[in-house]
Amino acid sequence: MGMRSNCCAIRERQLRRVGDVSEDPVDVRLISASHQDLGQAVAEGRFRQDLFYRLNVIEMRMPPLCERREDIPHLARHIAGRLMRETGAVLPDISEAAMAALQKYSFPGNVRELENILERACALGDGAAIGADDLCLQPRPSVAETGGDTGDLPLQDYLDKVEREAIQKALEATRGNKTAAARKLGVTFRSLRYRVDRLGLDKD
Repeated sequence: MGMRSNCCAIRERQLRRVGDVSEDPVDVRLISASHQDLGQAVAEGRFRQDLFYRLNVIEMRMPPLCERREDIPHLARHIAGRLMRETGAVLPDISEAAMAALQKYSFPGNVRELENILERACALGDGAAIGADDLCLQPRPSVAETGGDTGDLPLQDYLDKVEREAIQKALEATRGNKTAAARKLGVTFRSLRYRVDRLGLDKD
């Protein structure tokens, strides 16, 4: 169905299947989600006003993870528990330092990114507890460091670019000594090795 047919189906609660000559009644409830401000999109002419008002009966705003940091400990423990049940491994503790690091992180990827971070930490960790270094959180460059310009890169690509440049500078300053470079960057050797592998710096 096209956009106009969608609007008619919502309004009339009837639809005509392809090839049919008559319309059939339907009893459905629509749930839609968007990461954009659709009201603003309507005002800017980027979203159809009639469709917006047909959909916008009950609006529920789900704040991003960075706006509900008090939920992070509960979510982190729940996700870690699920990951361990799926793999049959022993559930590691999440150290206070790791939990504090999670609560300070901006989570541009929202809950999905939290899942990925914990899955990686559980897979790479070799202790009874997940430490802050095990999380391998992306650095958050300041405006002063970056000039406030991300160019046309997606956020993850931009963060990878900044991280790659920081690691390359540290390796150059230490003449390729990864132990010294890790110390200079304030991360563990294992964390630096993971980042180097992920960014493909050994292949450069």
